[in-house]
Amino acid sequence: MKFYLISDNIDTQMGMRLAGIDGIVTHTAEETRSALDKAMKMEDVGIVLMTELAVKQIRQTVYDYKLTCKQPLIVEIPDRHATSKISDTISRYLSEAVGIKL
Repeated sequence: MKFYLISDNIDTQMGMRLAGIDGIVTHTAEETRSALDKAMKMEDVGIVLMTELAVKQIRQTVYDYKLTCKQPLIVEIPDRHATSKISDTISRYLSEAVGIKL
């Protein structure tokens, strides 16, 4: 199993490529949705990494995949342009999934 990156900027893609992670840079919601659809069908991909902005572009599609697919796992990652702390993102996911506010 391997990682796959969907990023909104080339800097994140280059950094991940140095770590051996392939990926794609998308700029529009349609490009991001298409890239995620393709990544979800790749049998050798175990984890799809998505930058914060990429997830924001297609948040409902990401949630739908998270609820209906066991694999690959979709993980939102901050990048150098991140607008929120990752702990806030995790708290938001917990709040939405379980209904508990931390």
